[in-house]
Amino acid sequence: MRRTRLALVLGALSAWLALGAPVAAADGAEIDSGDTAWLLVATALVMVMLPGLALFYGGLVRRKNVLSTIMHSFFGLAIVSVVWVLVGFSIAFAPDATGTGLFGGLDYVGFMNVTLTPAAGSTIPFILFAGFQLMFAAITPALITGAFAERKRFASFVIFTVLWSVFVYSPIAHWVWASDGWLFKLGALDFAGGTVVHASSGVSALIVALLIGRRVVNGDRMEPHDIPMTVLGAGLLWFGWFGFNAGSALAANGLAANALLVTNTAAGAATITWVLASYMHKGKVSVVGAACGAVAGLVAITPASGFVTAGGALLIGLAVGLICYGATLLRERLKVDDALDVFAVHGVGGTFGALATGVFATTAINSLGRGLIDGNPGQLAIQLAAVGATIAYAVISTFVIVKVVDLVLGIRVPQGEEEVGLDLAVHGEVAYQP
Repeated sequence: MRRTRLALVLGALSAWLALGAPVAAADGAEIDSGDTAWLLVATALVMVMLPGLALFYGGLVRRKNVLSTIMHSFFGLAIVSVVWVLVGFSIAFAPDATGTGLFGGLDYVGFMNVTLTPAAGSTIPFILFAGFQLMFAAITPALITGAFAERKRFASFVIFTVLWSVFVYSPIAHWVWASDGWLFKLGALDFAGGTVVHASSGVSALIVALLIGRRVVNGDRMEPHDIPMTVLGAGLLWFGWFGFNAGSALAANGLAANALLVTNTAAGAATITWVLASYMHKGKVSVVGAACGAVAGLVAITPASGFVTAGGALLIGLAVGLICYGATLLRERLKVDDALDVFAVHGVGGTFGALATGVFATTAINSLGRGLIDGNPGQLAIQLAAVGATIAYAVISTFVIVKVVDLVLGIRVPQGEEEVGLDLAVHGEVAYQP
């Protein structure tokens, strides 16, 4: 009897693996080796953004919480990698069986039917497209962790990440990027994730910060403990962002080249304006400000990178450096403890970038993008609708998820553990020996 049960289990597992296994392309000529090679590199570049984010965030917290902060990004990659294969990719990109345009069906659960044949409308294997999108799915909830740094239970972080990835990120990705998503059919432009990644994570971070409460100060200086680490992280993010944006062309072509150029342009411009604004405000040239400015520029150009010229990117970068710096000052005035300014940089920057796409998009770069300056004022209204829907859904869903997790597990560590620091209290390790 025992052997019979084992045989049945192994048989069922083998059948599932066979269904989910990639099959060879019927026509190998349809896959372009150059495009495939570029997307393999771009996928790896986006993955590098996770350790980049870990260092960027890790340097900004107090030294007693650096390991816990880094762990959020590192372990988050592991969590979402599994969730994406099991169900996340299917919700985001499978055909919508309901006809609502809200979420995908079950066609790709467990990566069933995710094959080696070309993805629709592209020259890369479908499984590579799924892997590339996995990295987007992984970094998005990791961005939120900056809002609750130094005070969230690790188990609660794990459950929150799973639920948020499945019920917030994947549906929004379907709305905007799936061919039958309702915002896609409406005509919303989001080349690489201004709404899907940054607006959604930024407003979610604000909700988490408000619900979890302010950190216990206990006489500590609430200042970055390792600025060189933060700058190194920002550099890795800048580097990885070339894969993030240019890879979204899904080909090694002129559109990818333009996306890479405008990404760099906006990042440079925003760095300059953030530093200038900080200098005029405080009389000092802030190194942390330069790192934050670069990230703000990268965030803002993300939705526009496949639709705007270098001139448009320059204006977007110059503006967002000032806007996001102002958002950090407003956050301080309102005394909201979004620990690492996720909302000010990603929420505000992503929202601005999405709206700016509706202004600067031009058919000179992409025939699919025509904004206000190019004679299509209606595109700005569509962008506004896309941003509004994304923010509303993310806010409501995140509120519910946090409340459920808090009810079941408790969202915040005990005060004693927070005062000791999460590195020692939760992980039993310290980043730096005495």
